[in-house]
Amino acid sequence: EVQLVESGGGLVQAGGSLTLSCAVSGFTFDDDSAIAWFRQAPGKGREAVSCIAVGEIDATYYRDSVKGRFIISSDNAKNTAYLQMSNLRPEDTAVYYCAADENRCRDYGRGMDYWGKGTLVTVSS
Repeated sequence: EVQLVESGGGLVQAGGSLTLSCAVSGFTFDDDSAIAWFRQAPGKGREAVSCIAVGEIDATYYRDSVKGRFIISSDNAKNTAYLQMSNLRPEDTAVYYCAADENRCRDYGRGMDYWGKGTLVTVSS
């Protein structure tokens, strides 16, 4: 079965940095594959953060509020994706989820087939 395991969450002060990792198994990184990050803040719905089409390493997508602050990347040989977060803000506080699909990030915000259990990021002011 497909499994995604997030790690790297924790508590960080505003303006700080944190890198999340997503270890993927049971899912082959190919030209159609997409790995995305979503988040859900307390009392809010799930929102798409970023996506990478892993068969095209430089094909990446970001929601406007994280552009210039977050970088998504992948190490395809290790079946691992990352989300480097910098200049963190309190409003970035959320549970962050890694997700996978075979959609090349097309309309990735609408949903993905496979999900991790999430890792909590808390940004203090």
